[in-house]
Amino acid sequence: MLAGSTRSGQRHLGDTMRRDAWWLELVPVIVLLGAFGIYATLRAFEGEYYEWGPYLSPFYSPLIDPHHRWWPFSPALLILVWPLGFRVTCYYYRKAYYRAFFLDPPACAVTERGKHRYRGETAFPFVLQNLHRYFLYVAFIFLAFLWRDAFRAFFFSERIGVGIGSLVLLFNVILLTVYALSCHSFRHLVGGNLDCFSCAAFGGPRHTAWGWLSALNGRHMLFAWISLVTVGLTDLYIRLVASGAVVDLRLL
Repeated sequence: MLAGSTRSGQRHLGDTMRRDAWWLELVPVIVLLGAFGIYATLRAFEGEYYEWGPYLSPFYSPLIDPHHRWWPFSPALLILVWPLGFRVTCYYYRKAYYRAFFLDPPACAVTERGKHRYRGETAFPFVLQNLHRYFLYVAFIFLAFLWRDAFRAFFFSERIGVGIGSLVLLFNVILLTVYALSCHSFRHLVGGNLDCFSCAAFGGPRHTAWGWLSALNGRHMLFAWISLVTVGLTDLYIRLVASGAVVDLRLL
């Protein structure tokens, strides 16, 4: 008898033969993704306290029309769709929020809603998940801007210096870069689509790169969560400094 089935043949949401507390896996996903979603939405619409000295919040980079010459709303709304699209269509995040928010399925060997017709990601809006590889390409463009911001964060009035914010921005972009490099689509692009490395152009270097990326890909879930938390904390730190709530300590 399949897990979740009954003698009458009816299936009910959450039916399972598992004896462990499988639902505990959903709690941190709901809490973290829910909290980040609320915070990021409020910050994106806030439209202020995103810049201080050489520091620029990653939620607002690249900064477009900050003086509202032609865009009357928050500058973050001009770029929000791209980093959000990369996260939302990420293979790992799909699994996480499908289970936690849609209960589709709630967990392995746990029954979904009754009379559920599985269509995969072939219908709108889930068919848009296939855009993930294109969001990946744009993500690397955004990473270039974030590395520029991290570099500029070490210059105070044209003098080199190190503040807490400098290190926060640097640490954040490193983790975001590792998250992007560990992406399944990037691993596939580099070498996952090859059946014969020795038959392909630059086969040796591509195989080496594919090996390194495979090692990162094995920890993709870890990098996804850490980078999500750090990018939120980075924005929060810059907001606190820009609003005067905390003072940025100069280390050098």
